[in-house]
Amino acid sequence: MNKFAKLEAMEIISPCISVCVSDPVSGYCYGCARSDEEKQLWKDPNTSVAWKEEQISVLKARMSGFQLEAFTASYNHKINSGTSLIKEAKLMSERK
Repeated sequence: MNKFAKLEAMEIISPCISVCVSDPVSGYCYGCARSDEEKQLWKDPNTSVAWKEEQISVLKARMSGFQLEAFTASYNHKINSGTSLIKEAKLMSERK
């Protein structure tokens, strides 16, 4: 993978929304619905943009109801501001 391709792969924002607690039965994170293996693949500099884009769709398909709504709102906020809603709230409470 060339340097340009690595930069492109980094443009897809991680789906982590700062919940970071995995369900003991499924192994999926309650916040982003990723497995530990998927989290590692996301960090791998050789992972393609196409895989990351597809992964976002896969993760959303694993979610439903309030989990999907909360993820979508927090992930969109992270894309637009650089920080998930949960992380932003944690940072604000630490400042008080």
